[in-house]
Amino acid sequence: MKSGFVNIVGNPNVGKSTLSNSLVGERLSIITSKAQTTRKRIMGIVNGDDYQVVFSDTPGVLKPNYRLQETMLDYSKEALRDADVLIYVTDVVEKPDKYDDFLKAVEGLEVPVIVIINKIDLTTQEELEKKVEYWHEQLPNAEIIPISALHGFNTKVILSHIVDLLPEAPPYFDRDQLTDKSERFFVTEIIREKILLYYAKEIPYSVEIEIDEFHDYDDHAEIHAVIHVTRDSQKGIIIGKGGVAIKKLGIVSRRDIEKFLGKKVDLRLFVKVTKDWRDKDAALRQFGYDVR
Repeated sequence: MKSGFVNIVGNPNVGKSTLSNSLVGERLSIITSKAQTTRKRIMGIVNGDDYQVVFSDTPGVLKPNYRLQETMLDYSKEALRDADVLIYVTDVVEKPDKYDDFLKAVEGLEVPVIVIINKIDLTTQEELEKKVEYWHEQLPNAEIIPISALHGFNTKVILSHIVDLLPEAPPYFDRDQLTDKSERFFVTEIIREKILLYYAKEIPYSVEIEIDEFHDYDDHAEIHAVIHVTRDSQKGIIIGKGGVAIKKLGIVSRRDIEKFLGKKVDLRLFVKVTKDWRDKDAALRQFGYDVR
């Protein structure tokens, strides 16, 4: 039996969550075109007849400007420490020198490292060959696999190769377990995803979702969710004139939550100003972040 932790790291917006969802075969991480979409470490568990792969999707690596981003960076650094196999995701359009210190830490790892060059559908063969050569120079011990996670090109190769690299070990989780996260977590992520999609500027980055009530019945669920913002002006934007914006948010969120739970949902959204929550350890812990 082979089992192990395969951690996915890289800079923001290179396609880590798209790749993670593809490898797990389930939509566990939300995906948008905005940076910092993933805030926490999300595990997805894949079982075969003789293996268990525990994938971890992590926040994009960035230089932090506030406490929340420091915590997000800690998740990515932690992923370097406990990986049996590390997947470093880049793409054909990003500048790879965004965070040199993190890349040096990757270079120093003793576990197998796979560099995934994503979005190859956006470049030419000549430019791709230059990217491959560059990454051979940066991480000479790593294996390099060009893919298109969005279009599913070459992703199946990754899973079979990962299994070959895993250590011999018993499974870490029950075989019917898909993730380490709760239903409440995924409900908050669905609501936050809609905010990322439908609100502009700083709003998505100033928002955190907290489940105040979650009543799960046989035929329906009743959910009360609080949208925390940092300023009064943001509260007004979330609600919108005459409550139009929050009503739309509730409708689109409820649809996806019903698909996720497989039942009717009574969703009620509330907005609360929690000033500077992104810089307060107590608030971050309240919202489920592993603050060190």
